[in-house]
Amino acid sequence: AANLQGIFRIIQSVTSPKVKPFKRWLARVGAERIQEIEDLEKSLVMIRESYQAKGYPQAWIDQRMRGIAVRDTLTAEWSKRGVKEGMDFSILTAEIAKATYGLQPSDLKQHKGLTKPSENLRDPMTDLELIFKLLGEASTTEIPQQTDAQGLEQNKRAAKVSNEVSGRARLE
Repeated sequence: AANLQGIFRIIQSVTSPKVKPFKRWLARVGAERIQEIEDLEKSLVMIRESYQAKGYPQAWIDQRMRGIAVRDTLTAEWSKRGVKEGMDFSILTAEIAKATYGLQPSDLKQHKGLTKPSENLRDPMTDLELIFKLLGEASTTEIPQQTDAQGLEQNKRAAKVSNEVSGRARLE
């Protein structure tokens, strides 16, 4: 009963020579991860290569990468407007999903057949679903800027209003 970090710590403590190849691999992967953190471009290349290896088409990968950038802009805007990471972000993300797709994120995950908490809801989305998600998140960034929304409640109202646009577009 250990999490991933605990398992790695257990492996590090094993002194058997049979574990040495795995320890070398673990050290190499750790070094690569540190390089990715230091050079974000390497991270983006790795993400693209990972999606390509999974068989996603280039247009979908481009849409997904754009979605990552828009989401980062949105969360930065929320932070500037006094929204707290964690539960507040989850509440606002749920508002976006409800307005855009008519479902809570948990229901949308179930609809997409995702069973593991680590699975990203955006990965099984179609090109159009990603576009609607992008529209919803981009408009959720714009409206609070225009209305100077502050805190969770004002940003929640702005998210509902802005995502009605993407919801209507999806239905049409």
